[in-house]
Amino acid sequence: MIRNESEYQEAIRRQRDEQARLSQHRERLEALQLNAEEIDRTLDPVRSFHAQLAEEIEEYERLKRGDLGELVNLHGLGRTLIALRIARGLSQRQLAERLGVHESQVSRDERNEYHGVTVERASRILDELAVDLRSHFTEPVLPPLSPKGTPRAAE
Repeated sequence: MIRNESEYQEAIRRQRDEQARLSQHRERLEALQLNAEEIDRTLDPVRSFHAQLAEEIEEYERLKRGDLGELVNLHGLGRTLIALRIARGLSQRQLAERLGVHESQVSRDERNEYHGVTVERASRILDELAVDLRSHFTEPVLPPLSPKGTPRAAE
């Protein structure tokens, strides 16, 4: 996941370099008179890396536009906190200043995607980003679960 503008610029540069490298590699393989299937098989790993890099760039650009996607059952909360910072146009340094912590703390937290973040800490970050997180249950309240994790029969 691209987390800041310098990583984004580096990814753009790498993508451009990889595209040129891919073209050169294709030309060398064609010069060896390999058939199309052999060339494709040889280039697949390079294409895969290129596609992954393109997806990361596209995701960062989408986040900068404020298109965050959906958070379901708090899965991906850490990535969402990072996405919100990006969408708000804040650097890690600016968020750290607002939180009253060192920039390295925010960088480390984001590198770990806020793994194990407490509700209190997540709430504080959301407050500093001026974001309200609201939730609702889409399923009706069901009967309580048994100790085995299965619904208890209605009594």
